[in-house]
Amino acid sequence: MPTSTPFPASEPPLILGMMRLLDHPDLCQPQALARWIRARIDEGLSVFDHADIYGDGQCERIFGEALASDPGLQREIRVITKAGIVPAHLDASRWGTKHYRAEAHYLTDAIDSALSRLQVEQIDTFLIHRPDPLMAADRVAQALERAVAAGKVRQIGVSNFLPDQWRWLQRHTNLPLICNQCELSLAHTAPLFDGTLEAHLADNLRWLAWSPLGGGALGQAIPDTLMKAAGQETGLCETGLAIAWLRQLPGRPVPVLGSLRAARIQGALEGARKDLPRPLWYALLEAVRDQAVP
Repeated sequence: MPTSTPFPASEPPLILGMMRLLDHPDLCQPQALARWIRARIDEGLSVFDHADIYGDGQCERIFGEALASDPGLQREIRVITKAGIVPAHLDASRWGTKHYRAEAHYLTDAIDSALSRLQVEQIDTFLIHRPDPLMAADRVAQALERAVAAGKVRQIGVSNFLPDQWRWLQRHTNLPLICNQCELSLAHTAPLFDGTLEAHLADNLRWLAWSPLGGGALGQAIPDTLMKAAGQETGLCETGLAIAWLRQLPGRPVPVLGSLRAARIQGALEGARKDLPRPLWYALLEAVRDQAVP
């Protein structure tokens, strides 16, 4: 199986997810967002995650306008984007149904559209956003290969795929699948016990973990006494503890942080740079699972 490593240890320990950009009107002007991007670069963070459905394309468009307002930025960042989901409100058919389109021509058009909205010359990493039961893997693989050969995309991966799903696609291309972006956090630990983590490691897919903070549910799941004691021992806030816990897993999954707030990003960065004592790692796991370690 072809192999590659997209995010070596020397590269950013966090990816900044842009899904909620429209929730921050103060960042939706090109110059303001450009300043925010540059501040993140100064913190050592240069990888930004998008998808065509985020804001129905508006998040990519606004990001592209920010890059255009400060042309030097494009050389300093890397962009991930995804395509393949059609929300119900964008379904032009009579059915008005959310559906998946991992189709060769659809993904080819999606790549071109993303390049235009983002105003970049190349997408660093392009992901199929969801597994599509109707996917013709050979045709999709050929379309992705053409995009890479044309220089439109540097490398490819998947999102929310199970092992047999990504292996079926990988079987049809000599390009390495670089990563799988799927849910993983203290609040979502099932993949640690069903072999999914080991499948990523065995196939050399980097895990890009979305919702690494558990959608804000960790504060309710972890007792205050444990959270306070963990903070005293490590110096980390709740965000930092969640990120440190995640990064300690084999393969060092890369969190895709959904928050755009500077304080939250700083807390996550502190966690990404610190290892937890092993008993504390398990104490946090035991607390959120609400069952003793067997």
